[in-house]
Amino acid sequence: MYQAVRARLRALVNGARAVRRDAGMVTSEYAMGIVAAVAFAVVLYKVVTSGTVSEELQGIVKQALHAGM
Repeated sequence: MYQAVRARLRALVNGARAVRRDAGMVTSEYAMGIVAAVAFAVVLYKVVTSGTVSEELQGIVKQALHAGM
C-alpha cells in the first residue's frame, strides 16, 4: 500500500510540473491578442459612429421608447 501511495504522489508531482511548464500564453501572444482586440474595437467604433448606422440606431431607440404595451 505504501508503494501505491508513493507512486500516486509521484504522478501528481510530475503532472503538476508538466502543467506549470505550459501554463499559458507568452508575452508576444498577449501582445498580438491585445493588438487584435484594439483593431476590432476601432473598426466596430467606426461602423457604429458612421452616419447611416447611427441614424438607424437612433431610429430603433426612438421606436422602442414610443412602443405601446
